[in-house]
Order: sequence, then structure tokens, then C-alpha cells
Amino acid sequence: MDTRLIEILVCPLCKGPLEDLRSADKRELLCRADRLAFPVRDGIPVMLENEARAVDLEAEGLKA
Repeated sequence: MDTRLIEILVCPLCKGPLEDLRSADKRELLCRADRLAFPVRDGIPVMLENEARAVDLEAEGLKA
């Protein structure tokens, strides 16, 4: 996924900025305000609330 796309995309709920999260097996776009991580599948961001997972920032080692 092009990094320029991440700069343009916003959270579909609060319209806030998204942060690119990557691990060895998955990639997600994180909205810190809503504490939701939207999946990226085959390089395509899935920006649907029902597809996002709730994120506990502290438990996952992410600063609030």
C-alpha cells in the first residue's frame, strides 16, 4: 500500500488521522481516538467499522 494513501485516509468514524501498524503477519491502520484497528487485506484498507478490531493501547504496548 502506498504511504501517500495513508496520509490521505482518515478514520471513517471520527475523521481523525490513522497510524500504520505492521507486524510479521498483518497490517492495520490504527485510529488512536476511537481505539480501533482497521485491517489491510491484500494491500487494500478495509475501512468498515464492523471489520475493525478494538485495541487496548496499553496492553498492546502502544502509547496512548
